[in-house]
Amino acid sequence: MKSDRQLQKDVSAELAWEPSVHAAQIGVEVKGGVVTLAGEVGSYGEKYNAERATQRVSGVKAVASELKVALSETGKRSDSDIARSVENVLEWSTALPDGAVKVLVEKGWVTLTGELEWQYQKNAAVDSIRFLLGVVGVRDQIALKPMIAVSAVKADIEAALKRRAIADAHDISVTVNGADVTLSGIVHSWSERELARESAWGTPGVRNVLDNMTLVFET
Repeated sequence: MKSDRQLQKDVSAELAWEPSVHAAQIGVEVKGGVVTLAGEVGSYGEKYNAERATQRVSGVKAVASELKVALSETGKRSDSDIARSVENVLEWSTALPDGAVKVLVEKGWVTLTGELEWQYQKNAAVDSIRFLLGVVGVRDQIALKPMIAVSAVKADIEAALKRRAIADAHDISVTVNGADVTLSGIVHSWSERELARESAWGTPGVRNVLDNMTLVFET
């Protein structure tokens, strides 16, 4: 188990290694394995990349982001300009049905609403606008449409976990209540946790995934 001091050094090094992040502007504090990031970054994309880089570090239990997006004068755009750009990007996305996602922009914050059938479509919508000029944050309020009955969801998810060769698949418990899935048990890395979530969201009929899995690092 890493000490907080070692974890702080590792996170700082990972941020310095990430080319899309200006690590000198980001402060890193660690307490009990929980990493707090503070400071100012030049874009929402940089904020996202800093958070993802931190999660990559072994031993990080959670990330508390207090990073603020401070756009330069050249990076600032009006809400109407941002809204037009977002709508154009969503229109060109092959993953999204026409007109399914609605856009609201206020002070650089983009709120997405509407209904989609799949979690990957929600992810595609958010991912496509995260790095647009002028965006300071994204709120995903897109709902997933209820689909057919999910009598075989549990078996589908467990089979998907095995296909992805997740080492801890046998330690992950899947509970289904209607269209809602709860994952519990133990995983040993962020990547395995993410694969388990993706396996659940990738199953037809799933409307909501509750992650109750415990992240335990091997010593």
